[in-house]
Amino acid sequence: MEIARIVGFALVAAVLSVILRPDKPVFSMFLGVAAGTVIFLSLLDYLAAVLQLLTEMALRADIPHIYLSTLLKVLGVAYLAEFGARVCEDAGEGVIAAKVEFAGKLLILIMAVPLLEAVLATILGFIP
Repeated sequence: MEIARIVGFALVAAVLSVILRPDKPVFSMFLGVAAGTVIFLSLLDYLAAVLQLLTEMALRADIPHIYLSTLLKVLGVAYLAEFGARVCEDAGEGVIAAKVEFAGKLLILIMAVPLLEAVLATILGFIP
């Protein structure tokens, strides 16, 4: 069971981080980043399977590649921005975390513009 392994690893990392924090706060922060990275990397095979399934579904539904590609990029930006913001918060830098979140939201908006244009063009195509 994958989640039990992940939770066990996370608990060990959390305990070590709590032990390190009073004397070596920098190492505690690095341990948190490393633990998050290891957890993410351990899920890459599952992520690849989901991406493959989404690609196959989009092909079967005859959805243009640009839509799926944009969706996946938006999801990637959202997850990376969230991860970066949480790391900044763990390091005690809430202001920087807020800027990372804002940058992520802005990048998502920028990436969504072509999709919004396509939707608008479709809607306008229905109007005589």
